[in-house]
Amino acid sequence: MTSPRLVAADPQLRNRHLLALPDGIGADEVETLALSRFGTARWEEAEEEAPQTRGIMRPVTAAFGIRAVSPTTPTAPALRLARLSRLRGPYLVEAEDCVSLGLPPSTAVVYDLDCPRERGRPPYPGGDRDGLKRAFPDGMPVREEERVVQWLVAAARRLGGAVRIGGSGAILTPDIDAAIDLTLLANRWLEPEEALAVVQSVVSRARLSEAAPSSSWTGPMPGAGRAGDGVPAFLPEAGGRGLRAALERSGVSDEAERARLYAEAAAYDELMLAAPPTPESYGVLVDLAVDGTISVEASFETEVPPLMRALPWTANGVVAYRVHWEPLLVEELEAEKPSFEHRVARGRASPQVQAVTRALHAELGGEIADEADFLVDPADL
Repeated sequence: MTSPRLVAADPQLRNRHLLALPDGIGADEVETLALSRFGTARWEEAEEEAPQTRGIMRPVTAAFGIRAVSPTTPTAPALRLARLSRLRGPYLVEAEDCVSLGLPPSTAVVYDLDCPRERGRPPYPGGDRDGLKRAFPDGMPVREEERVVQWLVAAARRLGGAVRIGGSGAILTPDIDAAIDLTLLANRWLEPEEALAVVQSVVSRARLSEAAPSSSWTGPMPGAGRAGDGVPAFLPEAGGRGLRAALERSGVSDEAERARLYAEAAAYDELMLAAPPTPESYGVLVDLAVDGTISVEASFETEVPPLMRALPWTANGVVAYRVHWEPLLVEELEAEKPSFEHRVARGRASPQVQAVTRALHAELGGEIADEADFLVDPADL
């Protein structure tokens, strides 16, 4: 079945979110990613839409009125994502369509998202890895629109595509290499020493994470937040870029109230350090020097990706082994365009994240998921 051509001149199209994908991506792949996030996703038959008319009276002949049909995108199968949201497509696009809509020139097909417009407050200061704050400067999507837009971005990252935001026309091209963390979901618990042995089979310098002694905590980093006045702009800001400006703009301005909150937080910290709760998880750390740190965090999880809910061994929960990379400058993780040094470090860390995950999978079996909870074939690592 040949897909219909997208009508870029459709006036309604520019108010809807679009998922743009390169050649070679089938509708079945999009459906799989939808089922990975929305358990009840399903295809619906295409529905014919009545043509729109305009004029001062009902057209009878050309002499009595004008019947004008505005350009509309032809109907296509719809993938129901949620109660009020459906994704229509795929639509074929030509080079002139990409230029008109601002889509990447590699775009071959487009999916048109029909969803409610639900907006909340303007975005808070801070990181914006996916560009959503840039795309929604007046109010971030909430509720169902937030869920489906986040899925669009995750799908675009997984499939090497882009998202066009309705209204603002912002183009989001999530970096496929920006999300390198992986999670192994298995039905068997490894003791810390067993997990350490598995990780050391890949990276010999791995070690178990140990809780820092209570005497090692001396408060926030020197120069963090409001204490950073006078620090030269070319130096990295302690606590993360933009923290001081965010506190000045949105923090607690009353000094007495700040002192009370500090005292309350310090008392809580002292209590928890004096009688720490029984640990329910553990971690293995790999020091990568200038490239940051890889951690393997083991914990019990009751929520699993929708595609795994029907598996018998997930009925009572799973053990999640999260393989996470953390750079030296953590704030770079949430930068839409991180520095060259960050990208180099990430490129060197990614193969090791994959190797550790492969070793855990060889030991435990189970399923591997990426940061968006999309399942990954171990053979692709």
